Amino acid sequence: MIELYTDRLTIRSMQESDWPDVLALNTNQSVLKHIRKVTSVADIKETFSQRLAPWDYASGKWLTLVIETVNTNEFVGLTGFYCESEVMNRAEVGYLIAPNHQGLGYGTESLKAVIDWGIHQFNIQKFIGYCAVENLGSANVMLKCGFLQEGLLRDNHCIGDHKIDEYIFGLLQSDIRTQ
Repeated sequence: MIELYTDRLTIRSMQESDWPDVLALNTNQSVLKHIRKVTSVADIKETFSQRLAPWDYASGKWLTLVIETVNTNEFVGLTGFYCESEVMNRAEVGYLIAPNHQGLGYGTESLKAVIDWGIHQFNIQKFIGYCAVENLGSANVMLKCGFLQEGLLRDNHCIGDHKIDEYIFGLLQSDIRTQ
């Protein structure tokens, strides 16, 4: 069981009891509008069940952690990463924040905690993140965490039939030590 703490948040392993919150988040088109189309409940349940299984960094599968408020255990969203390249020890980060918690700094706070944990547990040398050019909130989260925009990837992702441009952001372990 993974449990990380910040001043305002608990970031922990997903549990079966998180299903209603995970379903609500993954069926909210306003949350997903820059990421993907809403999929079927069956597909969401299958992914949820897979992410409940024990996780191994080298598996190439997503570690998905629940973000909750410390005092009230209110569901804030999801965060995590996966090993994108074991040879380069590079991980891709991701997060989804519930609409009623967006703009409060929870995405930044939780991502910083996950990055710190990833460095200490797995000696991750580089974190990367992608976001749609229009997703200013996600870009701001990464910038506040110290990521640098490394490029623009044109027609890099599809949401339904619509191709979108994405920014790629990078954060080196050595960047954190110099901040």
